[in-house]
Amino acid sequence: MFSIFKRDPAKKLKKLYFAKLEQAMFAQRNGDIKTYSELTAEADEIDKQISKLNNSPS
Repeated sequence: MFSIFKRDPAKKLKKLYFAKLEQAMFAQRNGDIKTYSELTAEADEIDKQISKLNNSPS
């Protein structure tokens, strides 16, 4: 009944995911490949968490 008031936990993770990808893009543009790969790996882990949340039954 009150499911409309529940917060979407994946929404915050998606925002963090896109922020990490943006940071990685700027690192790559600046030639900092090590930071780019670290940020991309962090974004990948966040994406896995988002997938788990979307696949889990509510």
